[in-house]
Amino acid sequence: MGNVETNAQRIVSVTPDGIAARSGLRPGDALCAINGEPVLDQVDYQFLTAKRHLTVSVIGEDGEKRAVEIHKLAEEPLGLVFSSTLMSKPRVCRNKCAFCFIDQMPPGLRESLYVKDDDWRLSLMMGNYVTLTNLSEAEFRRIIARRASPLYISVHATDPDVRVRLMRNPNARYIMDHLRRFAANGISFHCQIVLCPGWNDGEVLERTLTDLTALYPAARSAALVPVGLTGYREGLEQLDAYTVETASVVIDQAQRWQQKMLAEHGTRFVFPSDEFYCEAHRPIPPDEAYESYPQLENGVGLLSCFEREFRAAQRFLGDEPAVPRRVLLATGESVAPWFEQLLATQKFEGVQIEIRPIKNYFFGGHVTVTGLLTGSDFVRGLEDCTADEILISESTMRHEGHVFLDDMTLEELQAKIGIPIHPVGNDGGDFFSAILGELYQQEENR
Repeated sequence: MGNVETNAQRIVSVTPDGIAARSGLRPGDALCAINGEPVLDQVDYQFLTAKRHLTVSVIGEDGEKRAVEIHKLAEEPLGLVFSSTLMSKPRVCRNKCAFCFIDQMPPGLRESLYVKDDDWRLSLMMGNYVTLTNLSEAEFRRIIARRASPLYISVHATDPDVRVRLMRNPNARYIMDHLRRFAANGISFHCQIVLCPGWNDGEVLERTLTDLTALYPAARSAALVPVGLTGYREGLEQLDAYTVETASVVIDQAQRWQQKMLAEHGTRFVFPSDEFYCEAHRPIPPDEAYESYPQLENGVGLLSCFEREFRAAQRFLGDEPAVPRRVLLATGESVAPWFEQLLATQKFEGVQIEIRPIKNYFFGGHVTVTGLLTGSDFVRGLEDCTADEILISESTMRHEGHVFLDDMTLEELQAKIGIPIHPVGNDGGDFFSAILGELYQQEENR
């Protein structure tokens, strides 16, 4: 599995009074191996330290090698911190997908936004989606040996020719071989299917769902997500956006599979993202339709979960007096009608609420989701605002210090608008409290 000393991991800090500190491990030591196995990355580290007896091989800053014997509870962490969370460089994507959103990004943004990772370790640790097109045989064996499960896999299509055409990588054709191998070795996975009209929906999607459901329960769920198209597609493959009619066809197809899987296995398995329901002008399914919300981070059931939390706050806080004022909720175009319906179910005495859909000029094209709104979009969309308070989603800020995707800060936006702007998390209860005036009062009390 590699040379032990070559793969040494430098320890930058040790938790005081932790088992590692008590055993004599120190910052500056280089971790070489645990129980004789080299530690290539965080996956190895977590797997190898989940044992009661450890022989930890390190090289001190003085170059001296030593072995440290540690006895602990199986679940007890060692308390070592390394220079990077992953403990190695992330693997980059080798595909050239026709629908890749990063290829549609406007120029001039910070470099981190153009990074294309395709790393199974980030899939295991963070829920990132991977395509499995860049893995060596050794890495496949390591996934199985480390019992790296569940993984989140971008399938898109199981038809080999369609997947190669979509991803422009000949390795893309082996997806079913990989998934069957995982299933045979006890590795479970959630699947993502980014749908492009006329490419991998319709009959192609039918085959994909037939193949994936045959792998249940190793295949735990399949999320259907519409392709995102910006205004920066010059030189890229021609793709169409979903319409009311075509989005409805996808939902109807998914519902037929849900009924089949419920009858046979007690799970719906197939879950269209919220974007499909908004595009089709269909009601968002109720909370129970999302079971355990297996792909919430993929936009599947976010609105249903948000409403459940909103209703809970409504039951507990519905009689609380609200701060009288004018509130404007600035949100994406696709979800604005849903917020109108949600807020119509609760009377906030003395509060005037305006739902304002903000058009995405920055990305252009067919981008209507809230999370991709930028500071400049809010400036254009709020220039005539007369509210006492503006609420926006925290999901619009993806960087430390409340910075939007276009690098405008929240402070800069607020200075341009001249009205208090308060970011609200994706919790419906927090939103209910914000409408009552919790954030507004905190601002007033400063």
